[in-house]
Amino acid sequence: MSEYQYYEFLAVDRPLDERQQAEVRALSTRARITATSFTNEYHWGDFGGDPRRMMERYYDAHLYVTSWGTHQVMLRVPRALLDLKAVEQYLIDPHVTAWTSKEHLILGLTSEDEGGDWVEGAEDSLSAIVGVRAELASGDLRSLHLAWLAGYGAWERDEDAFDYDEEDELEPPVPAGLGSLTAPQRALADLLRLDADLLTVAAQTSPALAETRDDPRKLARWLKDLPSGDKETLLFQVAQGHGARVQMELLRRFRGDPGTSDDGRSRRTVAELLDAAAKIRQERHRQAEVALAAQEARRAQERELARDKRLDALARDQETAWARVDALIDTRRQGDYDAAVEILQDLQVVASRGGQAEEFTRRFSLLRQQHLRKPSLIARFDRAGITAASAG
Repeated sequence: MSEYQYYEFLAVDRPLDERQQAEVRALSTRARITATSFTNEYHWGDFGGDPRRMMERYYDAHLYVTSWGTHQVMLRVPRALLDLKAVEQYLIDPHVTAWTSKEHLILGLTSEDEGGDWVEGAEDSLSAIVGVRAELASGDLRSLHLAWLAGYGAWERDEDAFDYDEEDELEPPVPAGLGSLTAPQRALADLLRLDADLLTVAAQTSPALAETRDDPRKLARWLKDLPSGDKETLLFQVAQGHGARVQMELLRRFRGDPGTSDDGRSRRTVAELLDAAAKIRQERHRQAEVALAAQEARRAQERELARDKRLDALARDQETAWARVDALIDTRRQGDYDAAVEILQDLQVVASRGGQAEEFTRRFSLLRQQHLRKPSLIARFDRAGITAASAG
């Protein structure tokens, strides 16, 4: 396809006011702009704005997709709800980056694949992914681990993506629940081209999520016990239009600090993770080849049984078959010549099995002599090897 760039920004926690909309309108006269979104496509030229600056000032989520293989998501989370120190464990420049503005922490998650095919629907994925930001703010760090895995997974596509000394890098703390991702997390993994086998390996040391983590009864009791001053402050923020942020803050406080599986388990290196994923992939391919071979063997057996049945029927009425050969040859059509040769091959096998090889040779010699002036038919006889009886 021709050169293509897609930009999308979303304001989730609070819509842009008229002044802010005018400011972003000045960056692009062709963009589709509302109080909560900014969308633009380029088939030539480039966007004049700075996405990082726009995330710092206006928006909570950003998607950038190009025809040359770039997939990028930026997510902005209140700094009070996502600690930079916790995020730093998952950073891999340029695949997973983070920086802070006055009140927010902004994540940049990027996947590059210049040699890959265009991913249909990639430009429609931000609405499916944006839920990851609330999950991060409430203490769920699985999406960070997915981005870290996808970053090092690029090594499978590009052997020059990293220096070889990075093979010894240890995996960051493994969050619980990698084996049971949410819908937004799965959408993020797809956009970042995370290899399914690598995710399977990573999930092997990830404990299951606690089923009662968000028990509504526990949450209700916890809310009831909040100090009245906190409740008033939170309600005031909701009335000011910060309802989404209040929800994230409440869940973050209810769930506590993000939990990981760092409980004595040995952490694996990048090389160990990639090698384990390669073994899973190879074993799946081996099993697929075994299944394909078994399927081909069954089909060959079925074809052989069908051929034996056909030959048995032919043996009981060879004269009709010889007459059919004559009729097909008389049409002088190339396709009918092919059909006649197939019948003759079957008659040759039947004759060999029934001890009638000499009789077949005699009749075929007469047939061949009769049609010597049909070179394309004679050539077919020769290619098929119909010159004398053979074992069948």
